[in-house]
Amino acid sequence: MPVTPDHVYSDTEIPKQTAVAIIGGGIIGVATALELAERGIDVTLLEKGVIAGEQSSRNWGWCRQMGRDPREIPLILVALEAWRGMNARIGGETGFRQSGIIYLCETDAELAARESWQERNAKPFGLDTRIVSGEEAESLQPGATRRWKGGLFTSADGRAEPFMAAPAMAQGARRKGARILTQCAVRGLETSAGKVSAVVTEKGRIACDTVVLAGGAWSRRFLGNLDIPFPQLSVVNSVMRTAPIETPLERSCSAGKFSLRKRLDGGYTIAHRHLSVADILPDSFLLFREFLPALKVDWSGLRLRFGKRFFDEARLKRRWALDETSPFEEVRILDPEPVTAILDEAAASLKEYFPAFRDLEIAQRWGGVIDATPDAVPVMSPLAQLPGLYLATGFSGHGFGLGPGAGKLMADLVTGATPCVDPEPFRYTRYFDGTNPRPTTGL
Repeated sequence: MPVTPDHVYSDTEIPKQTAVAIIGGGIIGVATALELAERGIDVTLLEKGVIAGEQSSRNWGWCRQMGRDPREIPLILVALEAWRGMNARIGGETGFRQSGIIYLCETDAELAARESWQERNAKPFGLDTRIVSGEEAESLQPGATRRWKGGLFTSADGRAEPFMAAPAMAQGARRKGARILTQCAVRGLETSAGKVSAVVTEKGRIACDTVVLAGGAWSRRFLGNLDIPFPQLSVVNSVMRTAPIETPLERSCSAGKFSLRKRLDGGYTIAHRHLSVADILPDSFLLFREFLPALKVDWSGLRLRFGKRFFDEARLKRRWALDETSPFEEVRILDPEPVTAILDEAAASLKEYFPAFRDLEIAQRWGGVIDATPDAVPVMSPLAQLPGLYLATGFSGHGFGLGPGAGKLMADLVTGATPCVDPEPFRYTRYFDGTNPRPTTGL
């Protein structure tokens, strides 16, 4: 059953021009539009399907700082500050609540890994993340059948509702002056004197000199039509939600083979703690060398699969003219089937660890396509190959929590303001300058 994000009405008129065009109505594009509109910039957001139709409404809903790659920590601090004030800022409900997150540890080895991350990352950045004893872990997340060795706990972390958040932020951006156009795919760009001069949509041309590509899993295909390389693959994550259920668990947590988050409706969002599916696609062969270092770091959480998605991807155009139907019109929303076996394993583990869930009722299951980079860190960067084009993509499953911070950084880059964080770790060129980046979580 597909996820249905809150509806956002589309503006009806295509403007002849705009200062900034944003391609993609996920949380990154929406947050960027909100920031720019608040700064008085004429901005138009263009979405091929519906706002938050893909991964932005299908993720876990965690807004976390702990366990992150250290390159992302300054940005998540900006994002969490924004999350805390977002409802008041936009006059809408995102579902954000500062409830805390805890990673529960059963073994000495697990606890040692969490301690190592806390020592090397939490302390230098001044996070409120701390190691808790087994007794405190039990009091924070009561009712388990296990005795914990301890846990990693961050009280400042939170949760939000993915099906609500980006749509509410889009409505807030519109109230501040942004245009929001849905069912309006961007086929490509026009240039003049080597710079961006317009976006060409299925509904007409919009003159502009600045474009932000926040296309998620579609970014590589869009850039390929411009002869701009970008190493990006995708994985499918499976998620489910329960009907409302009474339990004492208010904090998001992971343990065993499950992760969970309480929802505003009284149910829980549940996923497997570690497993995702990596479909073998045509690009898997093209990008094998770029992603091999990441696989050497950790491939145990990926199940490889060859099937229908290979042929679906192979049929989509890699080249098209601006007066032709684009792949983004052929597939409006990526809606993969969830992997039942992975979700069943997560549910069984949850029931084993927390008896309060033994009678849980699964209300919905869904899949989402996560776009991934070789180092699992996003790209937020101008592209020197085409002045006026900025990239904000490759969030590797971290985009929801980072979203408001990413929007602020992108608005800074576009307007020439002092960046809210150092953008150097997110530069596009790191994949081509010999840096050879790879994931670095320390967990």
